[in-house]
Amino acid sequence: MLAVAGGGYRGLLGAREWLYGRGILKSRALPCRVVSIGNLTIGGTGKTPAVEVAVQALAALGHRPAVVSRGYGRSTRGVQVVADAASIRLDPEESGDEPFLLARRLPGIPVVVGSNRHDAARVAIERFGVTAIVLDDGFQHRTLRKDLEIVMARARRPWGNGQLLPAGPLREPLGALARADLIVATGAVGLGDAREVVDAVDEHAPRVPVVTATLVPAECWEAGRMRSVRLAELDGKRLAAFAGIASPAAFAETLRSTGTVVEELAEFADHHWYSTDDVARLDARAAALGVEALITTEKDWVRLRRLRLPRRPLYVLSVRLVLQTGEAAWRQAFRRACP
Repeated sequence: MLAVAGGGYRGLLGAREWLYGRGILKSRALPCRVVSIGNLTIGGTGKTPAVEVAVQALAALGHRPAVVSRGYGRSTRGVQVVADAASIRLDPEESGDEPFLLARRLPGIPVVVGSNRHDAARVAIERFGVTAIVLDDGFQHRTLRKDLEIVMARARRPWGNGQLLPAGPLREPLGALARADLIVATGAVGLGDAREVVDAVDEHAPRVPVVTATLVPAECWEAGRMRSVRLAELDGKRLAAFAGIASPAAFAETLRSTGTVVEELAEFADHHWYSTDDVARLDARAAALGVEALITTEKDWVRLRRLRLPRRPLYVLSVRLVLQTGEAAWRQAFRRACP
């Protein structure tokens, strides 16, 4: 049944591609540069940290960038300004967890959400005078003309079972890689660690550069007292981890890179909004394991920060994207598309 549904989905994608290819459907241009960060699969490729790096690249070129996102899971409708140049204006529930996280990580950068990306981008341009837009999760969004299309992919098992939704994780066939200007394989130090990505690009998009990147710990703090915790302090600590992200295993791997002893990893659905009962159960499990503290991701903390915290310390770890190979290709792509 899933395969049949996937066949129908493939047909819809093919029809859309045909309509765009013949100019029946058209992408609308904005009066500024547009950089899209997206992927071919559902979640877990490092899009949010990549948006942060893209904003920094545009600022280094002299642009005034803004972030435009759909705002998945938000309680509001229409176009909403999450953050302006001075402050964050919406709570995570109103903006969605990822836009709020980006607003927190990028002070002074406007963040606007809206299911209609064109309207949201126009608000950013007209209200804040921005000269460049970074589209969060924009690869499948064809209604906007883009100057730079960046596709993120996991280095290991990047395409899952190779099937289209709902039978697999692919949003589009691998041939869609040909629309990209740059492909970033996350979780790889070198191209040799991303052979599946490189092979797919060689077959479907041979002229598109592939760069590699890893997610590395950036900072850590104790949520109860908002006390900064040096990453070196995590070395040797026995902790219970939990995460409601697309790839909790990747979070555990990042933790282990700091020397943390992860006694147990509790996995929740991506974008899970925590309840008081969730926190109580996590605290009880940590007590049963006899660990020193709990630890979670910055994205998860956004979704539980208003709840009563557990009795044990709760550490929050944030990560950043670091290019390992292809930094020159990354810079060149931005200079060429967004001079």
